[in-house]
Amino acid sequence: MFIPNTSAQMTEHDTPPAGSKGLEQVAIDGATPAELISGPARWVVVIGTLLSLVLVINQLFNIQLLGIVLIEGRYLYVLGGLFLALSFLIFQMRGGKGGNPSLLDWLLFALSIACTGYLAQTAQQNLSQGWEYAAPEMAQYVSVVFFFLILEATRRAGGLVLFIIVTVFAFYPTFAGQVPDPFSGFQSTFMQTVPYHIYSAESSFGIPMKAFGGVVIGFILFGAVLQRTGGGQFFNDLALGLVGGYRGGAAKVSIFASGFMGSMSGSVISNVLTTGAVSIPAMRKTGFSAKTAAATEACASTGGVLMPPIMGATAFVMASFLSRPYVEIALAAAIPSLLFYWGLFTQIDAYSAKRGLRGLPKPDLPRLREVMIEGWPYIFVFALLLYMMIGLRQESSAPFYATALLLVVNQFRASHRLNVTRLGNMIVGVGMGLAELTAILLGVGLIVGSFSATGLAGTLVNELVFIAGDNTLVLLLMGAVTAFIFGMGMTVTACYIFLAVVLAPALEAGGLNQLAVHLFILYWGMVSYITPPVALGAFAASTMAGSNPIATGFEAMRLGGVIYIAPFFFVLNPALIGQAPAWEVTVALSCALLGVAMISSALQGYVSLVGPLDGGAGLPLRIMLFFGGVLIAMPHNELANLGYALSFLIGAALCALPIFVAWRANTTDPRPA
Repeated sequence: MFIPNTSAQMTEHDTPPAGSKGLEQVAIDGATPAELISGPARWVVVIGTLLSLVLVINQLFNIQLLGIVLIEGRYLYVLGGLFLALSFLIFQMRGGKGGNPSLLDWLLFALSIACTGYLAQTAQQNLSQGWEYAAPEMAQYVSVVFFFLILEATRRAGGLVLFIIVTVFAFYPTFAGQVPDPFSGFQSTFMQTVPYHIYSAESSFGIPMKAFGGVVIGFILFGAVLQRTGGGQFFNDLALGLVGGYRGGAAKVSIFASGFMGSMSGSVISNVLTTGAVSIPAMRKTGFSAKTAAATEACASTGGVLMPPIMGATAFVMASFLSRPYVEIALAAAIPSLLFYWGLFTQIDAYSAKRGLRGLPKPDLPRLREVMIEGWPYIFVFALLLYMMIGLRQESSAPFYATALLLVVNQFRASHRLNVTRLGNMIVGVGMGLAELTAILLGVGLIVGSFSATGLAGTLVNELVFIAGDNTLVLLLMGAVTAFIFGMGMTVTACYIFLAVVLAPALEAGGLNQLAVHLFILYWGMVSYITPPVALGAFAASTMAGSNPIATGFEAMRLGGVIYIAPFFFVLNPALIGQAPAWEVTVALSCALLGVAMISSALQGYVSLVGPLDGGAGLPLRIMLFFGGVLIAMPHNELANLGYALSFLIGAALCALPIFVAWRANTTDPRPA
């Protein structure tokens, strides 16, 4: 394992401020939260996680272990209920992860298990008798208890903001008739609403939990095992060996390594705090300012959640919503993800050239030959995963086969071989991640159920379309603002689920491509991670770099500027998500890459391979270059028309003068281009 020497040139400003340990996944006094869970709670989490994984494998592979065959409803009740119960031992009443659960935590755990047993036992009766509308008295009481358990678990795992949003919407059917238009809907009593939430296939145990029980759980398992067996370090070393020696190499390594790990984890914050521990000090050592180093890591980690082949849990939920193969979602997301990372890469290159920064010293770089000798099993495992996902289209089983192969080959490698302690920590870590996601999905499912029960989704769609009129751009701007606001208080998956119910139908009704619309709201739901005043990803990175959080957030906005523009490109031109003939995709992608490069150069004030845009005319020239880049990448539904050619020519003309001035400036005051 290679770890770059990052001790040199560190100052007191590089020390993370007090309190940063409280962030997710940060080691506390040398131990991770998984290692701090001890005693009976640790054993319960281990056993509960293993039983749940056996249940999932038995269901997905139809093994019929001990002759057990579960209907889907019973399977989801058992799986969701087990992880809901574990969440009370992991996220305790006093706050935070780890430690010893209190008596109240154990009581809520036992209550969850009891309710789960009842729900699982009566699943067939629920299905045949329609309990979502006519539950017997005992079933109603159990549903009320389980309903409040879900709300409490959501508060613990998702935070106060998400809890408030979920609670308001969960109770919405009880006062929907009293709300003024356009937000009014069919009203129900409390004892009609709660059984609907628990027993219907449209609420807590609807699409989000179905996606979780079908494909999400396998990929979370694969990502956790890969990280615990050294996969994250291997891909970081590989990126260092490939681009670490070039100017801005440490930042370019962060782009590749953080993007890859974010794709697997699906969590911006945890990705920042794991890969950032290596990348941020390395960037600081090679001359990056604290805020730029932190902003680069935040942007790279944010983009990882949008990057194929895995894209975290959200892509699988999207596939369930759209009833499309996951491979189709991943292929559609490839070009938007490429545009985002191309924009980030070109900005980092321009930033480095403008300041004359160099790459990491050769002694600090790993040798590619040694990295490949050490880590070739990861390439092989990943090849198997991609072959099964794309070639065989077995999305649900692929991660389990890849995980099994990874565990086998890992035991032949002394550096990361799992002993009893490491294996226990890995199982607890997997259980913690799955319990957290389950609690959030069950809570967000209540929002989906409320929209279904009241008919509000259809009402909002009509109102949004009416307000926007025939103006598609106005509708998209309204959608972007809505997605940004809700992205502030929710996780990626929770935000997407909410917007897929509320906003996506309105955009689709405006005549936009369905798949492009869902990717649009996913992108704009992610914007809040790098945009003040929230900017959770940027703030987490700033604690590690010792930079000002707000300044880091604004720097992340500049570096990740493409994320604000690219969604409008691909939602207005489906060729940028591959929904067009090959020649249209090629032309649209080429223009978009060129336009994004110009936009990035304008944001940094330096044209890579050409020169700087300095002096009194620098700002007007940068504005010209920015709008020229936008026009070059401007989307058009029909490429073979006069409008497209005209916008390209105008954009090229606007870019020509700034590029010429930059070239002249570099010839009189040469800097590394």
